[in-house]
Amino acid sequence: MGVQVSTVILEWTFSPANYFEEPIEIHRDDYVMTIADGKAEARVATDVFDRDPSIRQLLHNGLNDRLLGAQLLMHQAYSLSKSSMVRVDDEGRRHIFLEVSVVCGSSVGSPDLLITDKHGNVVLDTRKDRIEKKKSLFELIEKHRAKDALLDAMLRSHQGSVGDPDNELVHLYEIRDTLSKKFGGDTEACSAIGIKHSDWKRLGGLANGEPLRQGRHRGFNAGALRDATEAELGEGRRIARLMVEGYLEHLQRVSAPVATTIATKMDSAVLS
Repeated sequence: MGVQVSTVILEWTFSPANYFEEPIEIHRDDYVMTIADGKAEARVATDVFDRDPSIRQLLHNGLNDRLLGAQLLMHQAYSLSKSSMVRVDDEGRRHIFLEVSVVCGSSVGSPDLLITDKHGNVVLDTRKDRIEKKKSLFELIEKHRAKDALLDAMLRSHQGSVGDPDNELVHLYEIRDTLSKKFGGDTEACSAIGIKHSDWKRLGGLANGEPLRQGRHRGFNAGALRDATEAELGEGRRIARLMVEGYLEHLQRVSAPVATTIATKMDSAVLS
């Protein structure tokens, strides 16, 4: 019989339970986290946790980053509890600590498509593509959000567009406006994040030009307002998502030379 290891177990619940669509297991030096069916659990050695209790908040932030990444693709609100904590001592006794709080909002679903050719080969599987895209976004957001205030602001704006549908285009436009200010203009922003000028202009038109109740300048169109169509809202969401994804790719590009430079200097030092 093996020796019992003292462990801190952190547990969260989230909804919708299928938000990630498939189980996730994350292995790091200091912890192991599993995510499935509306629950997440992280196991941390007690000595590691006691040396740095802030790991609890860092793990919560990392889990929330993953939910925000999924939200970019699904445009569906989620709720996430704070973590409960169980300490399992070296004799196997469990000591439970509970703190409850949630972040929540409304939700919008979307159907999936599975298309095959005449030979039965899959040519389009939107669920599989979305899951793969989520994984990529999870990693990039977790890597950059804590260090980049602009990315954090854009993700909060996107989250606002989901939770406040009456002002959805206002929140989505905030993403565009933030990027324009960051890069010193619309043209510069489009170039930096690799987005088409037509898409950039279209989001501006939906938020500012069209007489939409979800837009920014409702007072200029008093008496002539209408609700945005689902197609119009879908356009706005798609463009805003592309902007966030483009900025994430920009962050990857600008961070890569730093790593290369460091590696080059290390190689040079070894050679010298």
